[in-house]
Amino acid sequence: MSLSKYSILCCLLVIITCKLNAQQLAWTEVEPGIWKAVAGKPEAFDLLKAAGAIPYHAGLVQMGDTSFPLSKTEITATMVDGKTYLCFPLDRTEQLYGFGLNFQTVHQRGRIMTLHVDNYAGKDDGHTHCPTPFYVSSKGYGVFINCARYIKVYAGTAVRVNSKTPPVVQDRNTDKNWNSHPYSDAVEMLVPAEGAEIYVFGGPTMMDAVRRYNLLNGGGCLPPRWGLGFTQRMQRLTDAAGVAAEAEAFEEKGYPLDFIGLEPGWQSKSYPCTFEWDKTRFPDPKALIRDMLKKGIRINLWTNPYVSPEAPVFPLIKPYAASYTVWNGAVVDISMPEAQKIFFGALSKNKVDIGVSGYKIDEVDGGDTYLWPDVAIFPSGHSAEQMRQTYGLMMQRYVTELYHERNQRTYGLVRASNGGGASFPYVIYNDYYNHRDFITALINSGFAGVLWTPEVRASKTAEEWLRRFQSNVFSPMAMINAWASGTKPWTFPEVAEQVKQMANLRMQMMPYWYSEFAKCHFQGIPPFRAMNLEPDFAGMEVPKKAPKKKVDLETDPYEDLSAGEIKDQYMAGENILVAPMFTGETSRTVILPKGKWYDFYTGKLVGDGQMITVTPGLDKIPVYVKDGGIIPMMPAMLHAPKAGQKVDIEVRYYGEKPGSYKLYDDDGETFNYEKGEYTFRDIKVEKVNGKIVGNISDAIAGKPNTVGKVTFKMMTD
Repeated sequence: MSLSKYSILCCLLVIITCKLNAQQLAWTEVEPGIWKAVAGKPEAFDLLKAAGAIPYHAGLVQMGDTSFPLSKTEITATMVDGKTYLCFPLDRTEQLYGFGLNFQTVHQRGRIMTLHVDNYAGKDDGHTHCPTPFYVSSKGYGVFINCARYIKVYAGTAVRVNSKTPPVVQDRNTDKNWNSHPYSDAVEMLVPAEGAEIYVFGGPTMMDAVRRYNLLNGGGCLPPRWGLGFTQRMQRLTDAAGVAAEAEAFEEKGYPLDFIGLEPGWQSKSYPCTFEWDKTRFPDPKALIRDMLKKGIRINLWTNPYVSPEAPVFPLIKPYAASYTVWNGAVVDISMPEAQKIFFGALSKNKVDIGVSGYKIDEVDGGDTYLWPDVAIFPSGHSAEQMRQTYGLMMQRYVTELYHERNQRTYGLVRASNGGGASFPYVIYNDYYNHRDFITALINSGFAGVLWTPEVRASKTAEEWLRRFQSNVFSPMAMINAWASGTKPWTFPEVAEQVKQMANLRMQMMPYWYSEFAKCHFQGIPPFRAMNLEPDFAGMEVPKKAPKKKVDLETDPYEDLSAGEIKDQYMAGENILVAPMFTGETSRTVILPKGKWYDFYTGKLVGDGQMITVTPGLDKIPVYVKDGGIIPMMPAMLHAPKAGQKVDIEVRYYGEKPGSYKLYDDDGETFNYEKGEYTFRDIKVEKVNGKIVGNISDAIAGKPNTVGKVTFKMMTD
């Protein structure tokens, strides 16, 4: 048999085998605009079950119905060799977003990755803190694979034999347009399991698909008001006297402070952990927490989940431990109810029950050289791979439940999450510490269903310190993480006043931030997100890469699609565009969506759907407000308002168009909003004969009302 005939026969055998094992998917609309199909035999333990995700049905109903966004016949599932092969159609003009918390890329078409919970190591290859198996198309739909496995993704890279739109065959030697990566018309995923649940989210816009995904997860988190203030994490091995001195210094110098984080050293042993207070450094933790709460400051505790043999709880937890240790500490199988009761009981006893307000959950992301290996055995029977993909989810879930049982909201930090975790009140962080990539991660967090902080730790110069601090203030958690450096907001005296101004601005903007997080909870709208989700940004002409002067045989086949990738500016809530500055920059370009935009600080017009170049000076981070934009502000305070405390509101109005805004209000600390104890009050502003005319809807009797005197300020002359 000739080689060519043999090759054709092999291809035919592959096609026949795939067809024999292919499954016709049956789609069921499980929520308005969300469809589910079951391929093969999905595993009982998956992402949504690990997270305990319950759809926020009311929010999905409010979004209304939409049509199935893809050709159902072109979505295929094939089971071969105990694995599931998924294929989704991909139009030539589509761009893809998502596939987890990426740090260097926003456009994902043309990439291959393995979605694997891990510490980020500098390359967007799927190994990241939150490898959410969810992607969004520029065509206005989304796809989510509910499986707790390492999923291999080919985001428009492979060319199938039976492709409907095969690429043109070219000769490398004679055709200058030859490409080593021919055009692909499919998104394909390899799931290492005998089946999986598939969800498709309708649009018609990308934002609609993202909202439906978040609402399927239960809606975004609603932090307590104090969580949106400022936090300082202490240097490790600090003691109770150091905590008291830190709080006093913040107050004396006039810097706001809402919660202090205790790093390794509060426990008697860490790496692995005892989960017990060190009596030499913290002889009376209950008194410390009581004194801090009187000052309006809360305490957050660092921990990792690995149990020291010296921990009092170790004998009880040992039967529920995996076959491998981490730093010689037991890895608890927290998927088991019996283990949950013991382990999370240890996190509650003499911690949560004496007033600790939250946790920083460390080291649940990865690092194959120290985390449990994939050959580890867990008592529940769940594989090490499944536990790797879900451990961060479960830690968030069960710690949050400790607080929910007390009707007390929490807000903390975590190193890993995954699909299903959008509702958890945790912000992801890591040790990577690249400022530019931190901003790209903040942009991508809106596609991953998580929150991310571009935290501030240390800096080489005062300029870098201030630039990092500026962008951190416009993020989900305003935080200095001084666990190693011991830095303070005033560490660089030459910019200490500017840092204080930014910290005060964070507090002033609390009514805006709180309302935007409420919209994330009730409507699924990410509070921090990519420009691509802005309705007046889609389809805009954006800068493209300069053309290559000569043919590059290894060039990216999707160069045109990746051109104009925006990864250094983002939307912060409904009305604000943030364009961070980086060390060494004196100017930068900003791409404004369609419509007029105004300077946040002065109210002056800066542009209308165009690219501008700005030189803001060191004191300012470029921030812009859309035409008709409303920003509710409150007086700068050293601490967030207490539960039920009334504060005056200044409504700042920008531009010329009539504006409206929904100001959220509840008690700020409990879960009573789940019982309907909240309001969205309507603010309306317009300019009449050059003067501002504004009003706010009346408070509703029997509902929380923390709004004091309301004034209106016209920012644009």
